[in-house]
Amino acid sequence: MGDAAAISRRTALCGAGAVLLAGAAGCAPARNPREISLWNFYGPGGQTKSQNDWIIKLAADWNATHDVQVRLRYVPNKDYKAGPTLQTSFSAGAGPDVFLLSPGDFLRYYNGGALADLTPHLDPGAREDFLPEVLATRLVDDRVYGLPMEIEPLALFYAEDAFERAGLSEGDLPKTWEDLLGLAERLTTPDRFGMLFETNPGYYQNFTWYPWLWMAGGEVLTPDQHRSAFDSPATRRALRLWQDAVATGSAPRRVQGEGGNDSISNLAQGYCAMQQLGIWGIAEIAEQAPGFRYGVTPMPAPPGAAATTALGSWAMVANAKGANPDAAAEFVAWALGSSDPACVERMRQWNTEAKTGIPPRRSVRRAAEEHGAFDDGPMRVFAEQVMVDARPEPRYPPEVYRAISDALQATQLDGSDPGAAAASAAEQIDAFLDGYDGAAIQ
Repeated sequence: MGDAAAISRRTALCGAGAVLLAGAAGCAPARNPREISLWNFYGPGGQTKSQNDWIIKLAADWNATHDVQVRLRYVPNKDYKAGPTLQTSFSAGAGPDVFLLSPGDFLRYYNGGALADLTPHLDPGAREDFLPEVLATRLVDDRVYGLPMEIEPLALFYAEDAFERAGLSEGDLPKTWEDLLGLAERLTTPDRFGMLFETNPGYYQNFTWYPWLWMAGGEVLTPDQHRSAFDSPATRRALRLWQDAVATGSAPRRVQGEGGNDSISNLAQGYCAMQQLGIWGIAEIAEQAPGFRYGVTPMPAPPGAAATTALGSWAMVANAKGANPDAAAEFVAWALGSSDPACVERMRQWNTEAKTGIPPRRSVRRAAEEHGAFDDGPMRVFAEQVMVDARPEPRYPPEVYRAISDALQATQLDGSDPGAAAASAAEQIDAFLDGYDGAAIQ
């Protein structure tokens, strides 16, 4: 690699307010190759005990059988997902050896040279055990750079008590966007919003908005990924839906707790009657609000369209610039990609007990079904209804993500015209794509 290419790769993390990759200035702090750090937002010290216990046991099981030891560092949700903590650590040359990464932020770190190739560390057949649509957003040139922990589809959660007080039943669940807005208005009271969409800017807000764009028939990029497709009637329609929900007073301008992904602070505590939320809400409610009565249904679609959801999933990745990238990659493969029955059971417990999700591996899904994980209740709704039409969360470079985020914020909260916001975002995306030189965008 030439000097110019090397400099470009080292500085690829600088887009859209990001910071310089670890060691770019040649002043990274000394590290201990006999220790690998794992940064996460589950524990120790996390607010969900089952997830806290799972991550602690994961590290303990590895440490009991390996000379290189794993050290956990807990970073609160708001700091890890929406804050600068992770990016700043790489800037200081102190990035973690193993960390969690969503598809939405994958290209920032891959293009910056921060991700180790996990392919040599995987058992034969392990890769084929993962569902291809979930693994695809972690592949570059057919090499694996991250292993998914779970699949997290989105659906519509609703409070049964709020429905009953409004004289509503399951038969009144929304089937169209017009139904949704009308129902949200009917469920709105002086003390409670009828509907909740994420309002905090970030990857999560974009992730939760994509299904509405897709259901309207829209896309962010053209099929060849070389130009923007964002300036379209479908985009304007999806932006206006979220805008109308806030403008009518049926949805809040500010969400509670840690954001729109927080089932307890928003839905369970009565801040809203309906909330777009992921499958992780099932485990959260079971542990933190066990008496709360709720239901789950697929998100409504426009007339003539099918209900569609987005498949989120956090993946473990290894830092290619750490003191011991081989040990870090080996740990990720051991933790999530091994064919050992202990690994399958570990992932089953994560996906159906510690943090409810759809297993990303076929063997884990079979084990979960044998334990009755999807026999009834909300888990069955997700498995049999929500997953019928689903697409993985896209991986866009930071500049594309930022243009979409700006359009969402401008229309949802500032009252901007959806057409103008879509056109402005499309112009920004095209300007970026003209000079983009990185891994394929998916």
